[in-house]
Amino acid sequence: MAKSIGFWIRVAAGNAAGALLTVLVFTGATWQTPWQKILGATASTFAYSFCCSSLGFLAIPRVARVARRRLPTPVSWAAIIAALVVCAAAGCAIAVLLRVAFGFTPAGRALDTWRTSLTTAIYFTLIFGIFFTVTLGLKSRLDRATLALRTKERDEANAHRLAAEAQLASLESRVDPHFLFNTLNSVSELVHENPAAAERVVGQLASLMRSSLERGGAPLVPLEQELGFVRNYLEIEGVRFGTRLHYELTIAEAAARTPVPRLAVQTLVENSVKYAVSTRRDGASIAVRAASDSARTRIEVEDDGPGFDGQMPAGHGLALLEARLKMQFGADATVQIVTAPGRTCVRLDLPRSPQ
Repeated sequence: MAKSIGFWIRVAAGNAAGALLTVLVFTGATWQTPWQKILGATASTFAYSFCCSSLGFLAIPRVARVARRRLPTPVSWAAIIAALVVCAAAGCAIAVLLRVAFGFTPAGRALDTWRTSLTTAIYFTLIFGIFFTVTLGLKSRLDRATLALRTKERDEANAHRLAAEAQLASLESRVDPHFLFNTLNSVSELVHENPAAAERVVGQLASLMRSSLERGGAPLVPLEQELGFVRNYLEIEGVRFGTRLHYELTIAEAAARTPVPRLAVQTLVENSVKYAVSTRRDGASIAVRAASDSARTRIEVEDDGPGFDGQMPAGHGLALLEARLKMQFGADATVQIVTAPGRTCVRLDLPRSPQ
C-alpha cells in the first residue's frame, strides 16, 4: 500500500510541475502576471492532466499487455491509441465535472467546456501515453532479457561446478588405486620371501583402507589425519624395504588442523619411495615437515634420492596433485619443486583455513 501511495504522489507531483510549466510557456505569463491568475490556471491544467494521466496509468498497461499478446503489431498499437483517446475523453469529462462541482464552470457550460478542452487533452495524452507505453515495453523486454541472462549464468555456473566436482572425483579416483596397486605389488613380492611379513602388510593395508573409507571420501582432511595415513603407508613400505627406508615426520601443532586434499602428502611420499628408495641399493631417507604461521601452512616432503628434472608429465602423481590443489584452492595454493643431485624437496604452500 505504501508503494501505491508513493506512486500516486509522484504522479501528482509530475502533473503539478507539468501544469505549471504549461501555463508559463503557453499562456504568455510573465513575472508581472498576478500569482493568483497563474495559480488558478495551473490548478485547472493540473485537474485535466491528473485525471487523464491517472486513467492512462490504470488502463493502458493492461490494454497494452492484452493487445500485444492477442493482436499483431499494427493492430495492437491501434488498440492502444484508441484506449488513450478514451482515457483522454473520460479524464477530460471528470476534470470538467470537478470544475462544475467547485464552481469554476457553470453547469450549463460543462459540455462546451469539455468539447473545447478535449482536443488538447487528447493531444497531450497521446504524446505522453505513447512515450510511457514504449518506455514500459522496453523496460519489460530488458527485465526479461536480464532474467534470462541471469538464469543462463546460474545454469552455466552450476554446470561448471558439477564439471569441477566430477573432474576432482576423477583425479581422486586415479590417486587411490595408484596407492593400492603399489601396495599389492609389495605384498606380492613378500608372499614368497616372507609370508609372515606379507600377512602383517595385508592386515595393515586392511586397517589403512578401512580408515580411508571411514572418512567418507571427503576431498579435504586435517593434516594430522593425512599424516596418520602417511605413517601407516610408510610402515607398510618399511616391511618391504626394511633398513633401506628411513623416515621422519615432524608436524608443528599449529599446522595440525590445516585442511589438505585427501592423499596429497601420501602422493608425495609415494613418489619418494618409488624414485628414491626403490631405485637405490642403499635406499633413502624421507623427511616430512609441516609448519604454519598465522595464515598459511608449508608442507615439505624431502628425500636424499638422485633427484629429477622437476618436470611433471601428465598423469604423474605431482601433476595430479597440482590439479587437485588448483581445483580446491585456486591460485591460493602452490607446489614448488626444489631438486638437485642427492636431494629432492616438494613444498606445498596452503591457506590454514579454506576460503
